[in-house]
Amino acid sequence: MDSGNVVELHSVKKMFKVYFDKGFGLKERILFRNRNKHESREVLKGISFDVRRGEAVGLIGKNGCGKSTTLKIINRILYPDSGSVTVKGRVSSLIELGAGFHPDLSGRENIYTNAAIFGLNKKEIDKRLKTIITFSELENFIDHPVRTYSSGMYMRLAFSVAIHVDADVLLIDEILGVGDVSFQEKCFHKLLEIKERGTTIVIVSHSLDQIEQICDRSIWIEEGRVREAGKPEVIHEKYKKSMEESRKERMKEEQEDQAVAEENRKLPKFCCKDARRYGNLKMEFDSIELTSEKGEVRGEFGRDEKIAIFYQLSAKGLTEKINIAFRIVREDGITCFASDYVTMEFVKTGKIRYLDIRRNSVGTIVIDNREKLMEGCYYLDMIVSGEGAEVYDEICRVKEFQIKGKATGIGVCEMGVNWEAK
Repeated sequence: MDSGNVVELHSVKKMFKVYFDKGFGLKERILFRNRNKHESREVLKGISFDVRRGEAVGLIGKNGCGKSTTLKIINRILYPDSGSVTVKGRVSSLIELGAGFHPDLSGRENIYTNAAIFGLNKKEIDKRLKTIITFSELENFIDHPVRTYSSGMYMRLAFSVAIHVDADVLLIDEILGVGDVSFQEKCFHKLLEIKERGTTIVIVSHSLDQIEQICDRSIWIEEGRVREAGKPEVIHEKYKKSMEESRKERMKEEQEDQAVAEENRKLPKFCCKDARRYGNLKMEFDSIELTSEKGEVRGEFGRDEKIAIFYQLSAKGLTEKINIAFRIVREDGITCFASDYVTMEFVKTGKIRYLDIRRNSVGTIVIDNREKLMEGCYYLDMIVSGEGAEVYDEICRVKEFQIKGKATGIGVCEMGVNWEAK
């Protein structure tokens, strides 16, 4: 092993048996032998890389590419089928937070138990106890059984223990979403502080911005192999370009099958392949398009642009008052923003007003998105309902669109920030 390295992986391979419907008991194994059918999946196909002392390295790649498996092998939670793994020094992991906690023990008792798992003796734990409790912000609950904790409190305590063991190597797997926003910020700055002290960090995260702020190097893993490694900014651009190309290929395949899929689901041609339709269809959307302010139909918008929703309704003889609503949903299902005409008018005027279908069967909704939504993929939902909240037509994921452009922070949307440092 190179004297400057603290982590070395050479040609590491790992395979898992994936059971379709496994029988665990003896009776099940005898009576239902077919349930033991499985297939072997090679998750890691010869991973090789090293990490220098004091270096922070980010592992990136699509879900299922082998990032978390690699981290667990470094931490010796899993062992490779072939190849070698060498790690120098004490390892602290933020992979399975609170894995050593006992629900009937108090928070204080669990600190001693969990820290001992990381290799600290009682004298070392005594010395760090107050710091761990203070960082977790659980002073008023520390002597309560952890089974009475909320999930957020549980994760706070586990995180606080893991980062105060003075490890030589810190392994992190998608845990920077612990607690509320202020606690997340504190955790992030703590990691920067740990890095400055010379601790070696290996982090798995889908947040490329976080990796760029913490790491010196990114390793791109694809289908169980290292595809490329280097400066985070350079590797991330190539990774995003590859992801965009894959997305376009998927879109092309989806478009080829869209005619059949739409017929099967009885969706209009203007809908995305993943769209879902609800309502009694007494009134329907005849057209929905996302356009620029100039009326150009688009699927991609910059962070400095407004977005317009053009819609056209078929009333089918109805003359009722209606309400139009829309939702902007992130790719993972989180609602980023939703609004409807009736609520908006009530907030502005204090009066309940509906749209007249005879005059509003065609309309445009302009959304001022300038410097709001972060870069990424989003979906549009559209709903038309009556005065009694009867849903006539609701199309979820009717349109997919991309927001392009760098932001100054991380999260769902960007907030205006003014720094007043003294």
